[in-house]
Amino acid sequence: MHKNSPIKGRGAQKNTSNKFLQHVYETRDDFLEFCRLEGEEAFKSRTEYIPIFPKTIVNKVASPDIGMYYSMNPYQGCEHGCIYCYARNTHEYWGYSAGLDFERRILIKKDAPKLLEEKLKSKKWKAKTIVLSGNTDCYQPAEKKFEITRACLKVFLKYKHPVGIITKNALILRDLDLIKTLAKDGLIGVNVSITSMSETTRRVLEPRTTTIHKRLKTVQILSQNGIPVNAMLAPIIPGINSHEILDLAKAVSEKGAVSFAITIVRLNGAIGEIFTDWIQKTMPHKAGKVLHQIAACHGGILNDSRFGIRTKGEGKIAEQIHQMAALARRKYFKDKVFPKLNESLYEIYRDGQMKLF
Repeated sequence: MHKNSPIKGRGAQKNTSNKFLQHVYETRDDFLEFCRLEGEEAFKSRTEYIPIFPKTIVNKVASPDIGMYYSMNPYQGCEHGCIYCYARNTHEYWGYSAGLDFERRILIKKDAPKLLEEKLKSKKWKAKTIVLSGNTDCYQPAEKKFEITRACLKVFLKYKHPVGIITKNALILRDLDLIKTLAKDGLIGVNVSITSMSETTRRVLEPRTTTIHKRLKTVQILSQNGIPVNAMLAPIIPGINSHEILDLAKAVSEKGAVSFAITIVRLNGAIGEIFTDWIQKTMPHKAGKVLHQIAACHGGILNDSRFGIRTKGEGKIAEQIHQMAALARRKYFKDKVFPKLNESLYEIYRDGQMKLF
């Protein structure tokens, strides 16, 4: 096996060091390299589920350019393994690497439904859409085993509280019964992430995610059942999927999505190192060009932390991407609008049942 051969079934190809740890246990890079060269299995890539017990579950989103006020994450880390994921850096707060650890060590918050209910029962809480998940996918493979997201949806339904969902997994259709009931009162909106129309691209960018065909089918089924769907055509990566914007917008519009959003990839924190290592191993023929074009959208660097610019980019390449998105909206989303979710019922159902007048 060649020394640059990618690890199959994973996005990240290495564990980066954790900036928060004073003492770092070095990964066995030399040993791993030896095993690869000898054709031996260096390590098992099995996912490990680790229970954790946070005191709160609803997070106030301080970033002004994210587009949500509150989020909650039943899981930390994500087995989907999307190489570009901005959430990778959060794994360092838990003492792990943003690289392979993020995909293989999944932290499970079994108390999430109870903590959510405690929040919604508070007399001080004012209804504002809470998004599942602002960080890692609430329908990643772990959800099939633990069903924490489903339990949380039952809490939202009990209190008639608005909830948003961001996912790229068709597993969401398992909970169509709850989602349909929430939608009848305008309490839910779903964001389905679709990054490419190419399965080849999808497999290397997002190795353990639902196929593009199933994601488009998910958009269609949700839309047919009266659930508003926004397609997250993000991130746009110059030189990888930037040429697909019109095709993506057309496809999701035809399946019933009422809006779409894009962002330009931003390789913040440790992700710059992880992404660079990944593209040199998976797309060596275009690595230099892609990295150069990403940097050209961010003032010459891979990591741009300026609010309002970091996800939009700047410069000629970014302008071309946004012009293409504007054209797609005119062609495929004219007169389509994603609705504002209903925040009026929560006060009536705050005690878990309708107040009597």
